[in-house]
Amino acid sequence: MKQFILNLALLALTAMVVFVSIWGPETLAVYKDRAVLNQIRTREEETGGEGYRYRLSANEKLYILSQCLNSQSVPGTEQISQTREEQDLYQELTGTYAFVVNHNGPSGQEITDEEIYGTANDGIAILKEQGILPDTIKEVQSNSYEATLYSAIDVPEPRNNVAVWKLSLLGSLQNANKENRLIDAYIDADDGKIYEFYVRSQLKWEDIDPDALIERWSTYMGLTAPEAYENDNPLLETTPYYKKYVFSGPGGDRTVVTIGFYDGINELFLKISK
Repeated sequence: MKQFILNLALLALTAMVVFVSIWGPETLAVYKDRAVLNQIRTREEETGGEGYRYRLSANEKLYILSQCLNSQSVPGTEQISQTREEQDLYQELTGTYAFVVNHNGPSGQEITDEEIYGTANDGIAILKEQGILPDTIKEVQSNSYEATLYSAIDVPEPRNNVAVWKLSLLGSLQNANKENRLIDAYIDADDGKIYEFYVRSQLKWEDIDPDALIERWSTYMGLTAPEAYENDNPLLETTPYYKKYVFSGPGGDRTVVTIGFYDGINELFLKISK
């Protein structure tokens, strides 16, 4: 009798093992599916190779833009542009650095052509508040300015790029009163910061404190502190009224920022270069 009960128990155990081996995996899979189906889950991934989304420091962006601007001949002010033919001014160049028109238009991450004028006015207001621009500078209007989106690209490392809007007073207003107007500016298409600017005002050079201005501007841009530019060459400028400063760049390189003034037309400018 005991042997019969033992055999019956072994048979039942064998049947259970067979049942689990056949139906167990399928049943387990169903329960796992129920645990993950119709559930939204997120996961962070590296996006370092997506070009525009590669994060550059403020000093790196300034350096790349300076190299690209020096790789082509776009004038900062009409006083210079009058000496050149227009077809020479806006060229799409290749080489180590390139500064080219972005014909594709803004991406979903960049300031759009509808937003750029409001962004520019916000930037002008901030620069006024911080004592970088005179309080008399007027707001920009879309019917008085031309906005063009550019890409400043490190060609060997194209993910190192800076998108900027160039805002320029329309050529049809060349004979208009430019007092207290923005003439030209380069504006970061990501955060709206103003890199370069040329403005007309009633200020004279003796009214301007370049050291205080560059300190406020570097703080506004999020840059490291500027250093004195020691190898000053007066032949680099077309005006005697200027002062140059140096910001650190990648790999021990540097970016030169000039604060200057064109007498006669009362034009204050801040520009970046090698």
